[in-house]
Amino acid sequence: MRVALVHDWLVTMGGAERVLEEMARLFPEAPIYTGVVNRARLSPFLQSRTIIPTFVQSFPRAERWYNRYLPFLMYGMEQFDLSGYDLVISSSAAVAKGVVTRAETRHVSYVHTPMRYAWDLYHEYHQREARGISKKLMGPVFHYMRLWDRLSADRVDQLVANSTAVQRRIQKHYRRDSEVIFPPVDVDRFHPSNDAGRYYLVLSRLVSYKRFDLAVEACNCLKLPLVVAGDGPERRALEKLAGPTVRFAGRVEDHELADMMGQAKALLFPGEEDFGITPVEMQAAGRPVIAYGRGGVLDTVVHGETGWLFSEQTVDALVSAIQAADQMSWDAQAIRAHAENFRPEIFRERFYRAALGPLGAVSGFGLE
Repeated sequence: MRVALVHDWLVTMGGAERVLEEMARLFPEAPIYTGVVNRARLSPFLQSRTIIPTFVQSFPRAERWYNRYLPFLMYGMEQFDLSGYDLVISSSAAVAKGVVTRAETRHVSYVHTPMRYAWDLYHEYHQREARGISKKLMGPVFHYMRLWDRLSADRVDQLVANSTAVQRRIQKHYRRDSEVIFPPVDVDRFHPSNDAGRYYLVLSRLVSYKRFDLAVEACNCLKLPLVVAGDGPERRALEKLAGPTVRFAGRVEDHELADMMGQAKALLFPGEEDFGITPVEMQAAGRPVIAYGRGGVLDTVVHGETGWLFSEQTVDALVSAIQAADQMSWDAQAIRAHAENFRPEIFRERFYRAALGPLGAVSGFGLE
């Protein structure tokens, strides 16, 4: 059985790339087709794999401006000749599922989300992000992107969603059923600490939709210690907003992450994510998550047992949630036990069987 993997673009190591890594371990001979690649930003394991980019790789600053080249990436995905493969697996939040396969080739797509900037967040991007000529062109360009995105979903034999929130979006935008298989989380990197409770923590790339401004303002109001770990375009605005109890730690290296989470009192997660690996990692460290109750956290956080969910994206709602969580007696071992449900081994077994589908029965190809 010949297998090919397809990914939108490989320019950093985020959650989607960790999922791709597990797929690549399942199929060690499979080449990886992608829109654009920056090998220096990938894990050593992915660097060792055969990676084939589209023609967009030769465009000016493609490794940084890949999102400006989306219409070309759509076309580029369609130009990959995958006719020699029995199984094609796409890892898609944008264009990867748009590859063209033969009728006898099984195509399974792991959907991190339908293009959120073309669907759910289109009006927000149009009003807040677009400027000048980009704002004028955004309407017709994104109209075409929505048409392409919807039609490309019909090319897939089986859709897999990374959360029930994404499953609902797939049904809404693509009118397709999908199976939910949660992403793999390396929970063994984290352990409950006896030194917990020093500060509240936010940990992520600092971008506007994650709403870390709510976390900063809530801790300002309550005069609570908050560590903001990560970097990004919103950092300067957050620093201006921050009071004396808020500290900015910048980008955190992997070897520092476990200690930082283990020593925190709780993770503040005021944005909406498709899945959200960081809340699961925090629970693996035995610490609760205080989160806006939308999106992926509904699959990963048990209200009142492993964290506290609030229903409105406001400072007052987050303040009330922090105060309520502070009254709870959290069981670190029970929180850790819940995180065990997201181990990589569970992902590998479930996705392997979903990917093979009827091919597994025909070929006798099974997970041993």
